[in-house]
Amino acid sequence: MPSAKPLLLIVDDDSLISESLSFAFAQEYDVITSHARSHALSLLRQLRKPPQLALVDLGLPPLPHRPDEGFALITDLLTLSPDMKIIVLSGQSDESNARHARTLGAVDFVAKPCDPSRLSELFGQALRFGRETQGTPAGGLIGESLPMQRLRLQLAQYANLSYPVLIEGESGSGKDIVASHYLHRQTERRDKPYLALNCAAISPTLLEPTLFGYAKGAFTGATGNKAGYFEDADSGTLFLDEIGELPLDLQPKLLRVLENGEYQRVGETQTRISTARIVAATNRDLRQEIRAGRFRADLFHRLSVFSVAVPPLRETGLDRLLLLEHFRKGCAASVRAEPFELSPPAQSLWLDYGFPGNVRELRNIVIRLSARYPGQTVSASQLRDELDQPDPVEAPASATGLIAEDLDVVKRAARQHLEKASPLNLDTTLELWQRGYIEAAIELSGGNMSEAARRLGINRTTLYNRMEIWTRR
Repeated sequence: MPSAKPLLLIVDDDSLISESLSFAFAQEYDVITSHARSHALSLLRQLRKPPQLALVDLGLPPLPHRPDEGFALITDLLTLSPDMKIIVLSGQSDESNARHARTLGAVDFVAKPCDPSRLSELFGQALRFGRETQGTPAGGLIGESLPMQRLRLQLAQYANLSYPVLIEGESGSGKDIVASHYLHRQTERRDKPYLALNCAAISPTLLEPTLFGYAKGAFTGATGNKAGYFEDADSGTLFLDEIGELPLDLQPKLLRVLENGEYQRVGETQTRISTARIVAATNRDLRQEIRAGRFRADLFHRLSVFSVAVPPLRETGLDRLLLLEHFRKGCAASVRAEPFELSPPAQSLWLDYGFPGNVRELRNIVIRLSARYPGQTVSASQLRDELDQPDPVEAPASATGLIAEDLDVVKRAARQHLEKASPLNLDTTLELWQRGYIEAAIELSGGNMSEAARRLGINRTTLYNRMEIWTRR
């Protein structure tokens, strides 16, 4: 009989910490442990269901004294399972690291050494609040701003058509709600099956049999015939999330289904026909993926017969107040407490904040405020502690002279380069200069990413975004 205990993933390269925490939580949770980002992702892709909870150390190898791998793992885990609740551990009590981890989607941050009873309390809150804040009202997406009204109008036009729809949008913006609510439950297919598959959550070798099914003996472990998602979806809706992660060698087979509905189970020659409607979603720029040779242009055009873009929260104005009210009431109900209030200065700060993590970040902020300040008025300083906002950078008084002086240096270097290299790839050269400045700032800051961002005069989120682009190339 399967265990009813929640599944907890602990990722820490210190085996003593992993083992002691695993022992401490063994009665409450089914615990699995990992020592590195790649190992954790490999483990998760082998599970039938992802963990409800994860405890992630920021300082993972190969750079255990920098938070880069930990930050990347938060993003990876939420890509695999958007509803996973992540608590972050760190040996460095850097508040800016905490804020950035929460912006990426972590529920909370705990400095080492950690008290297991405190962690147990946070796990319980995350699970309890999570159940109360998953739902959306009858209207689906929350918001009355012009971008949200335009989105709803588009979706109403596409809802009952049989053509594919591509949903584009940043992480945490609500693409899954668009698919399930607007492109299935509000359509003529509402009584048909709705199946969702996260293309990033399954090992590439298992994606084909998962999508198309397989025949007995098709591969080791195939002990019987099994239908895939296309077959099980019947004439309902099949939602393919993170479609940009679909392996290149599998893309022609998906294209075939989109063009004429035909597919074959792995190990069979019999052609089957799918009548499911395909809805796909991505937070990647698939046009850029096409240029990089990672995504087929013909598949993109078939998937995007109709396309919609879910707006980021920073573009939806007062909608963030409606979301605040929705999640605040849900959290208060879950613990039978009065909801918190924002002071006028805090409300102004709320409206000014860009929410780079979108609705997911907003929801997690509300969860933390509900746990810490039930029935209280939250001040601007208390709210600011939850937001990923760097300190303002003041330009030195001599900045103008330095810029003019540096421009002459850059011009001389550029002239020498142009004389030696012709033709020149300007984009590559500018990227190299940018990377040089970023790496120099990180070295001068001793690996402290907040300090490096301040030296460069940019938000730390922007710094990580630019660094992530290099790792993808």
